[in-house]
Amino acid sequence: MSFVVARWIVGIFTFISMVHLYWAAGGKLGSLAAIPELPGEFSSGPRPAFIPSTLGTFLVAMGLVAIALLVCLRAGLYFSPVSHGALQWGISAIAMVMFARAIGDSELVGFFKKVSGSRFARWDTYFYSPLCLVLGAGLLVVAWS
Repeated sequence: MSFVVARWIVGIFTFISMVHLYWAAGGKLGSLAAIPELPGEFSSGPRPAFIPSTLGTFLVAMGLVAIALLVCLRAGLYFSPVSHGALQWGISAIAMVMFARAIGDSELVGFFKKVSGSRFARWDTYFYSPLCLVLGAGLLVVAWS
C-alpha cells in the first residue's frame, strides 16, 4: 500500500516541480492562479501578494524534487529503502508543513482564508488546499509504514 502511495506522491511532487521550473524559465501559463491576491483598494482591483523571483521559483522547484527524492529513499523507489529515523521524522515534518499549508495563514491561503473571490482563492479552496491535505496524509503513510 505505501509503495503505491509513494509512487503517487513522487509523481505529484515531480509534476509540481516541473511546473515551477517552467515558471522559473519564464513561462506564464497558470502563473496568475498560483499567487495569492490582496484585495484591491478603490478602483485598482486585486494585486498579487508578492512577485516571485526567478531564483525563488527555481529553489521551490528544487525543494519539491528533494521531497520526492526523500520519499523515494524511504519507500525504496529506484533506490534501496532507507529506514533511518531521521528520514522518517523529516518526512513527517514535511507532512506537518503540508497540513499547515492546507489550514492556512488565516489571511490569504488555506481553508480558513479571509480573502476570497480571486482566481487564486478559488483554486486554493477547491484544489491547492485539498491537495496539501492528501499529500500530508500520504507523506505520513510513507514515513510510518
